[in-house]
Amino acid sequence: MLRSLEIRDMLIIERLELGFRPGLNVLTGETGAGKSILLDCLGFVLGWRGRAELVRTGAAQGEVTAVFDLPEGHAARTILAEAGLDAGDELILRRVNAADGRKTAYVNDRRTSGEVLRALSDTLIELHGQHDDRGLLNPRGHRQLLDAFAGADLAPARRAWAARAAARRALEAAEADLAEMRAEEDYLRHAVAELDALDPMPGEEAELDARRRTMQAAARIREDISRAVQALGSDGAEGLMADARRWLDGAAEKAEGRLDGAIAALERALTELGEAAQGAETCLEALSFDPREIEAVEERLFAIRGLARKHGVLADDLGGFAGELRGRLAAVDGGAENIRSLTEAVAAADATYDVAAAALSDTRREAAVRLDAGVAAELAPLKMERAHFATEITPGEAGPEGCDQVAFTVATNPGAPAGALNRIASGGELSRFLLALKVVLARGGEALTMIFDEIDRGVGGATADAVGRRLARLAETAQILVVTHSPQVAARGAHHWRVEKRVAAGMTTSTVVPLAPAERIGELARMLSGENVTDAARDAARALLTG
Repeated sequence: MLRSLEIRDMLIIERLELGFRPGLNVLTGETGAGKSILLDCLGFVLGWRGRAELVRTGAAQGEVTAVFDLPEGHAARTILAEAGLDAGDELILRRVNAADGRKTAYVNDRRTSGEVLRALSDTLIELHGQHDDRGLLNPRGHRQLLDAFAGADLAPARRAWAARAAARRALEAAEADLAEMRAEEDYLRHAVAELDALDPMPGEEAELDARRRTMQAAARIREDISRAVQALGSDGAEGLMADARRWLDGAAEKAEGRLDGAIAALERALTELGEAAQGAETCLEALSFDPREIEAVEERLFAIRGLARKHGVLADDLGGFAGELRGRLAAVDGGAENIRSLTEAVAAADATYDVAAAALSDTRREAAVRLDAGVAAELAPLKMERAHFATEITPGEAGPEGCDQVAFTVATNPGAPAGALNRIASGGELSRFLLALKVVLARGGEALTMIFDEIDRGVGGATADAVGRRLARLAETAQILVVTHSPQVAARGAHHWRVEKRVAAGMTTSTVVPLAPAERIGELARMLSGENVTDAARDAARALLTG
């Protein structure tokens, strides 16, 4: 609910504070007094597009502040949360317009954008009138209004649409992947065959490199070890030492024990020499290899390293890379089957969506019949019993909320072609159509603060009274603001303000005055009789207020 509106230095308003209440709030005043300025200012703080120049002449800036009650669960709270703004029990919107045209918006004293204001306004205010392109006259919103009236459950269609879109994306991605893989099929088959033929194992490159270095080193030292074995053997040191021992043994009997130590030392030396020779021979045997073996090791080592460079991976990762390529090749080979499976999934998702959309269409057609009957019943008291209102449902582009296009059409006379509300109906007829439609829709939709801008234009007498009664009925469950020239409508208001234009010191300003019950009689009398208020007009005004 709109609780208050404060305006400073906007157009011809210097300073104005209005406190609105639940129920039917009416604003009256002479033509040109500034009633439309109030709506311009309210639209400005809500982020609506309107007049380009709003700042009062001579002022540095203009400012409008609107305060709304914000109950728990209100749709505005979701928008505030998405914008990172705090939400309390009240919502304060403030917008400043500098004289140079710059505009600054605030929500609960935090700076924000005009887009956030406009998003909030959709949950706070409905404006209805001859120039309303945001509400009932906007065909883009007719389907949403019909769904609200029908209480339609959109969740199944939305889920089916999301599943359908996901299935189509999966198919498109699979087709693109398959096309890409088929483009490299020759490369995949060649690379897999090459890797399979080599069959490199993790750690093999390091092992081959170590063997290669060992064999290269062996080739260099084996000749020296061979010479050492020969020097230590029977043709070398071992033979000489054996001869020396034999000679010493032959001389020992005559040496009277003087050679015993030398002979013992020589025996030990022969033992150590034998061990040395055995070790050298063992090493020589270990270093023995076929020269062709080093060629084979080098060939495999270089092949592994070459493939690693070719594919841009580590040598130890070649096995995993080969597995990846096999998987891609298997995807190519199984791609057609996968495409068939995904195509079937798309067909199933399409069928599910079609069922959900058809159910939604049935709900809308049934609700359209009730809506048309309800509007027809409301048109008769508004002296438009010969007019025809119809909700047209035609095939439209498929989407998350079905595939129906909804438009409210009217024909003002029997046999006349039906058309859009704002193209067929005249000013007065349009106002009554909008009111009848809103009265019926309000039974099935969420109640907002609704503003009716001269919706009673062009009607009077019993018809104006019928308009007033319907506005009062709407106000039983919602806050209604009505700008009106009709005394019959104004008399139905629970709260009444008069818009006045004043001239002081050569400056024209507009203000709004709350009217007490006695003052309402005078205002209604003025609306009935014009500038010269008669006693008869006052009596008629009293009758309207008591009726």
